[in-house]
Amino acid sequence: MPAVSILGIFVADTAYLARRMPVVGETIAGSGFSIGAGGKGSNQAVAAARAGAEVSFISKIGRDTFGDMALKTYREAGVTAQLTVMDDVATGAAFIYVNDQTGENAIIVYPGAAGTLSIDDVEAARATITASSVFVTQLEQSVSTARCALEIARRAGVTTVFNPAPAEAFPDTVFPLCNYIVPNETEAAALVGFPLDTVEDARRAGDILLAKGAGTALITMGARGVLYHAADRSVHLPAISSGPAIDTTGAGDAFVGAFAAKLSTGADSIDAARFGCAAAGIAVTRRGTAPAMPALAEIEQALEALRRARP
Repeated sequence: MPAVSILGIFVADTAYLARRMPVVGETIAGSGFSIGAGGKGSNQAVAAARAGAEVSFISKIGRDTFGDMALKTYREAGVTAQLTVMDDVATGAAFIYVNDQTGENAIIVYPGAAGTLSIDDVEAARATITASSVFVTQLEQSVSTARCALEIARRAGVTTVFNPAPAEAFPDTVFPLCNYIVPNETEAAALVGFPLDTVEDARRAGDILLAKGAGTALITMGARGVLYHAADRSVHLPAISSGPAIDTTGAGDAFVGAFAAKLSTGADSIDAARFGCAAAGIAVTRRGTAPAMPALAEIEQALEALRRARP
């Protein structure tokens, strides 16, 4: 049975490197292009599998070239793919702009076949969800679908991890279904109504998320690291660098996937968050999303280097 089950979407990432985004009506020259596997749930599944977990990924793809890419990705990563293959809807795709100087990105996602994920699909995957130790989902499929899956997991005593991305409104009834809610600083700001300019701002945001019913808030803040905020402890975990950041696109997914993988082993949740930080620190040194996810040995090596560097 899977240690980690993940509900989410697969899309083919088409990434364009350039010094800046063009304005409407303008054409500019790019400095690079790549195409690869993407989608937040899919990336998180690959990240969790490479981090050592047995993973099942629940989604939909089209019967097309991008769908073939998804299947190849899961075979290579060791992910068990619980997929519905559709003949009448294409596999989704994403436009990703990456600044070739800073690695910062902007993304447009068309979910395609995975955008039709429904409550019926979740019910069909009930046995997979309830048999896992940790369940993960996001908001690239509908809120109602994500909420149904979280409800099934919580009723079965499965630890739930909710990544509210992309940022969009969802009912407050979702918060109590989350053992862990993992927004980035932009998503957290959208949830609480103020910017997170400092770690103390993140703590204020964490208090609000806990008051709404979430068990623990993990707010990822890029180069400023992660705030782990629970009722009994609030710990700021600095980012763990493994080299210059050249592409931040998959950093959040690397964190979520590796965190879930470590959590599924019974590890302390702060240790699991630190493990996720190490994975994200490696991922940003590589181009792409799923291809950038580090292996377990690489994450352990980064953590060992951190321990040795401490006085």
